[in-house]
Amino acid sequence: MTAPGTALWQPASGCGDRCRPGDAPAAGAWTAGWRVVGVFGVLLIGLLPAALLRGAALRTLARSLLAVLGVTLVVRGPAPRPGSLLVANHISWLDILALVAVTPVRLVAKHDVRSWPALGATASRSGAIFIDRTRPRTLPMTVGEVAAALRAGRSVAAFPEGTTYCGAERGDFRPALFQAAIDAGAPVVPTSITYDTTEASFIGDDTLLASIRRIARVRRTTIAVITAPALRPMPGADRRALARAAQRSMAGHGYRLAA
Repeated sequence: MTAPGTALWQPASGCGDRCRPGDAPAAGAWTAGWRVVGVFGVLLIGLLPAALLRGAALRTLARSLLAVLGVTLVVRGPAPRPGSLLVANHISWLDILALVAVTPVRLVAKHDVRSWPALGATASRSGAIFIDRTRPRTLPMTVGEVAAALRAGRSVAAFPEGTTYCGAERGDFRPALFQAAIDAGAPVVPTSITYDTTEASFIGDDTLLASIRRIARVRRTTIAVITAPALRPMPGADRRALARAAQRSMAGHGYRLAA
């Protein structure tokens, strides 16, 4: 039985396989196969340097994985300054690669990622901040960790929707992590992530391997990462109002607000 308030802490997306019609132009079977092989090859070569060296090595790993999958990354908008909280909508695990490829950030990731083979260990060593949505009492500690990183001049990227959506649908931004920016006096950078195909969306009962295969079968995929001007919260600002303002500011930057 779900405890009261838990549904708000563990948001659920209504997206599923119906959101992926499978009508994207397809790559050839050989191309798709070599892309999957390429992903594992890049991981084999690049995970250790990325975990040990972080920084440029991690960005190189992210860009290489996108390239080998046939994904083109388009970046628009002002560059976030160090010590910013980037808040983005969430569609796919590719969002993580896109953000890491764009700017040096520590990621707020769900605690499940820690158990992913190889990738979980790399995420831990690269400074990921894990959030456990099954334990709401740990939230203040997570907010404190994000605030400490921001005060130290490290940018942090988070997905306040709390789960993935297909892109055509979206969820409301949860306000909790915005408190970290208020506490640290850090700018909030609303960041819109859009795809030219829904095949990349990581929704429903999807698995990482199934998602990699599906993306590899698409002839080409384009991800656009568009940053809006930073919001600068005043001391004592209301985190709920800040969350709403961040989500509204993404409209017109490829991100569709619900009616």
